[in-house]
Amino acid sequence: MDPRILRELTPAVIGVLVHRGADFAAAEDAVQEAMLEAISTWVSEAPTDPKGWLVTVAWRKFLDAQRSENARRAREDRVAAQPDPGSVGGVDDTLQLFFLCAHPSLGPAAAVALTLRAVGGLTTRQIAQAYLVPEKTMAQRISRAKRTVRDVRFDAPGDVGTVRRVLYLVFNEGYTGDVDLAAEAIRLTRQLAKLSDDEETSGLLALMLLHHARRSARTGSDGHVIPLAEQDRSRWDTTLIAEGVWILQAALAQDRLGEFQTQAAIAALHADAPTVNETDWPQIVEWYDELLALTDSSVVRLNRAVAIGEADGPAAGLEALGEVDPAVPRHTAAAAYLCEKAGDLLRAADLYVQAAEQASSIPERHHLTLQAARLRAGRDRRERTDRSVS
Repeated sequence: MDPRILRELTPAVIGVLVHRGADFAAAEDAVQEAMLEAISTWVSEAPTDPKGWLVTVAWRKFLDAQRSENARRAREDRVAAQPDPGSVGGVDDTLQLFFLCAHPSLGPAAAVALTLRAVGGLTTRQIAQAYLVPEKTMAQRISRAKRTVRDVRFDAPGDVGTVRRVLYLVFNEGYTGDVDLAAEAIRLTRQLAKLSDDEETSGLLALMLLHHARRSARTGSDGHVIPLAEQDRSRWDTTLIAEGVWILQAALAQDRLGEFQTQAAIAALHADAPTVNETDWPQIVEWYDELLALTDSSVVRLNRAVAIGEADGPAAGLEALGEVDPAVPRHTAAAAYLCEKAGDLLRAADLYVQAAEQASSIPERHHLTLQAARLRAGRDRRERTDRSVS
């Protein structure tokens, strides 16, 4: 049995139970129990109607739980009046489920965990492994999140923008444990794009695909970071790039530009360049101008300064970087890179050391340390050469 079948059906089955009157927490618990039964029952092959089977079993488990807890008679009457459990028809409340899991009352960490559990169909253990926390800690986080949204009903439009932010957080976690969170985020964003028919969600999907296409070239065999300029572009997934560009072009044609569409446009220009020297940096700067107008983000200002350094020269890049708050993450690393391009190698080496000390991850720290060592080794060689000549 392919576990992806269960994960893909999870949100729709939960949606059916909630639509019939179950509160979210009880519905999610019942569906998880049904999933466990499916794993042991669907050993050789899935039933003809997997969704109907899961709805029937989950609904029965929900009723059993309600009776065992002596639910109020009014609820029992409402449950008894619901349609035949095996009849699921065309009901699909997956979009509302997305909204519920990204409810404004939840913090980012809780929203991510609940989305992966209820919409993604992952187990608590898988989510805990992916986020490198104990299973008990993740279970408590999910339980608190479920209690928070227990009484929320699908009677008001949800915020698809918040859902996009949650999925983007999931995507950026990449790969840890036995779950590929980047791939899960792409799968869920595909669902959201189909359900919401929203050009900015399409922009997010395009951005994910374009970034994911470069994944195999992003790190070396020993795990070290390989910068975009040094990546082996023959290892980029051209199929994902083509799909991402196609989705982006359709979104941009709607003429309602958003942040994720703009980021995807920048990623597409990088993906389109056969070599780093053929990158269309002036157009990338123009897209950063658009992105800055949309977000007024210090991080965008930083990336724009680096792009200006490529398009107009390192002096122009350093001037633009001077307008960015030095406290912005990776500011020192950007300054080091631009100083190196400007030929100020001694200053660049010192800045790379500072940037390594500020790095938020071990691979990034290792990469920056190597850059500093490379420049210092080059300086030492030049000094030895000068001494021998003199």
